[in-house]
Amino acid sequence: MQVQNIERPYVHVSELLTEKAAGLNLQVIAGKEGLANRIHFPKIQKPGLALTGFTQYVRPGRVQIFGESELAYLKQLDQSRREEVLKQLYSIDIACSIVTRGQQPLPEMIHEAEVHRIPLMVTPHVTSDCIEKITAFLSDLLAPKTYLHADLLDVFGLGVLLIGESGIGKSECALDLIVRGHRLVSDDIVIIKKTTDKVLIGRAPDLIRYHMELRGLGVINIKDLFGISAISLAQKIQLVVSLERWKPDVEYDRLGLEESTYEVLAVELPLVRMPVAPGRNIAILIEVASRNYLLRTQGYNASKQLIDKIDEIAADPTVK
Repeated sequence: MQVQNIERPYVHVSELLTEKAAGLNLQVIAGKEGLANRIHFPKIQKPGLALTGFTQYVRPGRVQIFGESELAYLKQLDQSRREEVLKQLYSIDIACSIVTRGQQPLPEMIHEAEVHRIPLMVTPHVTSDCIEKITAFLSDLLAPKTYLHADLLDVFGLGVLLIGESGIGKSECALDLIVRGHRLVSDDIVIIKKTTDKVLIGRAPDLIRYHMELRGLGVINIKDLFGISAISLAQKIQLVVSLERWKPDVEYDRLGLEESTYEVLAVELPLVRMPVAPGRNIAILIEVASRNYLLRTQGYNASKQLIDKIDEIAADPTVK
């Protein structure tokens, strides 16, 4: 198993103000000293019961949204009670707070934001749009991420991750697949993000995108050599092929009944162990492995059907 460098992601509040998040149209009203605060969760929170003093479920490191109903509730409180609940809320180390619909924040909110160095911002968007935009923006940036020394290709629309020890021939095999009409996502280093519980998306680091390094030849640009159709910016990873040096004393699966897996970010991916030896065309074998996987996802398993047929003949020799 290869070592995976897993990052615990976070986003600084200031990133909500960048061009990438321009659609949020946020304006900082108070607490600018807290723009370096970290956001650890993509899901935002609305204060809700916290405005009554029940703050048990308010999570530090999250974005708090104040819509019309929250401000209306706060306005009907007497000033001392309003000061009390807002002080309690802003003491929890929330990442930042956002007021929607372009409403004017209450003076007590501005005061607590300054005291606790928690950015208080205003957006012209309605609450539902604001939540949708922020969640989409943060979900992408905060997705669990890891880096693997591997190659990733699009083979028949299937994301195939090639792993194996250095020098085993991953890049050469990837190049052979590209020549055969398949697409390169990344060579040597693959950035993998977990977008949902079971979905992993791989892409290349910006610096080496489109490039491949081949021993004896150097660095080549796949996009320039083969055209735009030979590359893909990102791909869902569905199959892992492990290239391994052929060892005569190792018993390899000959029937395809073994179902091995490879774990990445707590997601189990189907694994095919591919022995590498002189005379074996690994690119063709990977194409066949990909086609075979696609057939299995449709319910067809050649190995199982053969075994079932053998069992049927063994039970009744008259069966042909």
